Amino acid sequence: MDQLSFDPPAASGSDDPSGQRSGARDSLMLSATLRIAGRSDVTVRIRNLSAGGLMAEYAELVHRGTALEIEVRGIGWVGGAVAWVAEGRIGVAFDRAIDPMAARKPVGRGASTPVYAKPVLLRR
Repeated sequence: MDQLSFDPPAASGSDDPSGQRSGARDSLMLSATLRIAGRSDVTVRIRNLSAGGLMAEYAELVHRGTALEIEVRGIGWVGGAVAWVAEGRIGVAFDRAIDPMAARKPVGRGASTPVYAKPVLLRR
């Protein structure tokens, strides 16, 4: 099936503010839940993450400017909009800045974490 593809906007010389990105992006591979009004929630793979947005693998047709929400581990639900669309990927510009390092914090070792979700530690 054919899919419309739009290349990400160029970072320089563009009048579009979504193409004028700044700040470091953290490359990673992280699952997240993506919610777009009128569609079922889907699991996507985040490929890079910054305070202002992310790039995720998403093969469905979606247009620039489409409002969405994404739940990122360690951060929670964040609102945003599609900034660009390329073959099998989307760029998301967040409505508010986040701490991208919070997504890298370990999970499953807290006192309130159920026993079945904690790693098994063997004593010698």
